[in-house]
Amino acid sequence: MVYNLVLTTVVLVWFAATWPHFRAAMTLSSLLIFCVLALLANACYCAAYFVDIPLQRSSLSFMWRRRRWGLWIAGTLFATVLANYWIADEIYPFVH
Repeated sequence: MVYNLVLTTVVLVWFAATWPHFRAAMTLSSLLIFCVLALLANACYCAAYFVDIPLQRSSLSFMWRRRRWGLWIAGTLFATVLANYWIADEIYPFVH
């Protein structure tokens, strides 16, 4: 939930800061694109389980359970950077 809140905040800040530019993108057809991007962001969130679950079941599980928040923070920071890049480089220039 916090992960989605962080990424939603990134998008809302972009929209608020550049509202006149993104006004044209607020159509019903763009809603589908936003939903697909949100699903891709959540799929990336689930990718952490490929690291988390094996480490929980390994001999390092006691140490891992105390430090797994680091994986969450690193993944959330990476997703924030990726979302900013995607908006700035891939979406912003093509909205008219």
